[in-house]
Amino acid sequence: MIRALTVNVAAGALLLAASTGPVQGQSLERRLQGVPNGTVRLSFAARPDVCGSGRGSISTRGDRRGDSAHRDEWEDDCEGGPVRVAMDMEAGKVVAIRTYVGGRWKSPDSATDFGTVGVKEAADWLLDVAAKATGRAARDAIFPATIADSVTTWPRLLALAKDDAREKEVRRQAVFWVSQAAGERATDGLAAVVGDAAVDQEVRLQAVFALSQRPKDEGTPALLNVARANRDPKIRKQAIFWLGQSRDPRALAHFESVLAK
Repeated sequence: MIRALTVNVAAGALLLAASTGPVQGQSLERRLQGVPNGTVRLSFAARPDVCGSGRGSISTRGDRRGDSAHRDEWEDDCEGGPVRVAMDMEAGKVVAIRTYVGGRWKSPDSATDFGTVGVKEAADWLLDVAAKATGRAARDAIFPATIADSVTTWPRLLALAKDDAREKEVRRQAVFWVSQAAGERATDGLAAVVGDAAVDQEVRLQAVFALSQRPKDEGTPALLNVARANRDPKIRKQAIFWLGQSRDPRALAHFESVLAK
């Protein structure tokens, strides 16, 4: 289960506007080509566990509603969906991305609003930005893609993590959001990043941390494998550190066996 997580998204002035409606039959990429400069905004469906509580704060609900015996006495004001993305364009390139959940757009005269777009198309396009753009735009494109409803993003994020042509911060962000994905295959993918000597060491260390954030039944065995078999002493040391933090009996048994030798 994904852990409760809050992300504070930098707010900044909203230079957004009343706008044109969607152009039927055109892809998102084609529509963006018609707005080479200025701000474009769009919306798409959010995952059911994602909500926005104002001032750019975005959360996954997880178990934040309190213990099960008293969930009927209190409810927070976090608003579920949609994901709202504002993009600044310069000479046909994305130079900045801001993400919100819920709420409503303000309407100055300077932006083009594409309205609600398809979830998969939006997520694919955002991941394309992460794979091709530079600077903060590439980094900030990752998060909104991960909170899109019913879209599996971690395989492409792992590909980003392994891409030497990508900036290190983009790759580290990709690893982090894989750690928030559900499923054993995501854990297996992180373990593969850790074990790939061709991947930058800092990215591999981030992947070790990401394994420590996975459910224990997945993360602990993967960390034990790293601690026992990885050839990089710094990577092994990091795995051992996070195993120590886990208080998992399997980790303690490993330490005991090592010390007994």
